[in-house]
Amino acid sequence: MQQVKRLLGLLAACAMGLSFCTWANTASGNNVIGIGPTHLTPEFWLDEQSQPNQTLLSQQQIQTLNQNTFQVQNELANLAALPENYTDEQLLEKIQQTSSIPKWDRFYADGTPLSDQLYQKYLSNLNREGLNKTNPVQFGLVTERTHMRRFPSADKAYSSDMDLDIDRFIETGLFPGDAVAILHTSKDGLWHLARAYHYLAWLPAKDVAIGSKKQVLAYRNKKPFAIVTGAKVFTNFNPELPQLSEKQLDMGVRLPLLTNEDVDHNLYGQNPYASHVVELPYREEDGSLSIKPALISRNQDIHKGYLPFTRANIIKQGFKFLGERYGWGHDYNARDCTGFVSEVYRTFGILMPRNSTQQGEGAYGINHRFDDNSPNADKLKVIKELDIGDLVYIPGHVVMYIGEWQGQPYVIHDVHGMAYKTSEGEYYDDGTLNGVSVTPLLPMHLSESRSYLDAIYTIKSVR
Repeated sequence: MQQVKRLLGLLAACAMGLSFCTWANTASGNNVIGIGPTHLTPEFWLDEQSQPNQTLLSQQQIQTLNQNTFQVQNELANLAALPENYTDEQLLEKIQQTSSIPKWDRFYADGTPLSDQLYQKYLSNLNREGLNKTNPVQFGLVTERTHMRRFPSADKAYSSDMDLDIDRFIETGLFPGDAVAILHTSKDGLWHLARAYHYLAWLPAKDVAIGSKKQVLAYRNKKPFAIVTGAKVFTNFNPELPQLSEKQLDMGVRLPLLTNEDVDHNLYGQNPYASHVVELPYREEDGSLSIKPALISRNQDIHKGYLPFTRANIIKQGFKFLGERYGWGHDYNARDCTGFVSEVYRTFGILMPRNSTQQGEGAYGINHRFDDNSPNADKLKVIKELDIGDLVYIPGHVVMYIGEWQGQPYVIHDVHGMAYKTSEGEYYDDGTLNGVSVTPLLPMHLSESRSYLDAIYTIKSVR
């Protein structure tokens, strides 16, 4: 019966005036509309492409794109250009910008609402009284996969719907090797107010090593380098330095490369000839930064230099996350919708803002804009001209176009819920996707009265 309901919902989408709807039967055992097992392989979508290996942008063009993005997006920061010091007034403004009390009610997992009194413990730990007239900026490299948070606390908070998958105090994730500027420290000393290139929030002090500005920026820019191109890869077991042993590195992490000769053909008791020798940031006992070599075996998914920016690589990279559980703000050792597209694009060297609104409203790339008065017919015209990797933005979400099948646009996206209407006009929202999923674009709904198509406000080509 559930299979029939979903198929009827699929047909209902076609009856909503979407003129080029043609659907195949849902595969047996599959509970997502418009999807069969063949749609869940990158090869299926690659076979549909006429020029899968065409270079869309050269590395020089990507550098120019990034420079333009940083110029037009105020939320991005060039760490090298930050001032040496901030005044107390400047830092206070940044603290208040980061750690304001939300305008919406928040609750702990047991249902307890966060009162002004409960918020006070977070506000007192901001250490505003610890600001000096002049506050020097420090620099560091992230040493562990970690989170940036709204307040200097690991406490989780949820909205009134009590969806425990969505911690409203988490902001984003950072990975080993990410550079940060450290602006301030919490009263308990356990958190740093840190500025990554794309975000300002609180970072656990234990997950960052403090070095000089020169040391940090040199690591970030060092050549030759490799890019992590798998969803997750791991360093080799290291019996001498547990901090570097089987360390997880997520897609898009950039790693300086060494030669076998640099480590005298022997590293931690292993001959490195069947591995890549990379450099990783290491946090010493006093919290200071050193750079140490590590091994990543050649069976792991990394690439020397950035991947060529091609349609084939966009599809292959996106599908490496297929099925990964949705992780709001990079929670659950995963990522959310904007984290998904950002990590895919980082493998080509392309940098973007963090949040969906920043991306969707951003001036970088080639943009088609729509408002509440834009007819869906105008959106459909643009959708028919989508290229692989183009991004479609609806409020709070982004999807990535992977191709057309039987005249229908399909997307891959890291998505929490699933909703559509049945053929009887009944709103169906009992389903969930909660992970990186392939779906058709047009039948998806945000609410009973609003489809994805209705809600599109930007279609962006990152070119």
